[in-house]
Amino acid sequence: MTVFMEITKALADANRIRALIALRNRELCVCRIIELLQLAPSTVSKHLTILKQAELIEGRKEGRWMHYRLPSDPNSMVRETLEWVFQSLENSPDIEVDKRRLEKIIDTDIGKLTLIYKK
Repeated sequence: MTVFMEITKALADANRIRALIALRNRELCVCRIIELLQLAPSTVSKHLTILKQAELIEGRKEGRWMHYRLPSDPNSMVRETLEWVFQSLENSPDIEVDKRRLEKIIDTDIGKLTLIYKK
């Protein structure tokens, strides 16, 4: 039941859902997720921690960068949850806006993104 509770908690916030969907097709550096969500780095970090605790995402550190992605080998509950979220919100106008913004963010040099948050 603990896994179920962690998953439902993780899905109870629109920004966590947006981050999860952004990770659907690719691994992202946390700086790109910050830029997409337009939230403070500490807030994004907290959201990502909740998603990670629910096993909906996994992270890895590369040098000074933290990268997140969907789990490579999710348990059945996580896999079914991810499929449900992606199918349910596939045609959401808000998600379509995020997809377009994310493509622009991906094209932005990672160094430029990180400079924004060091000020």
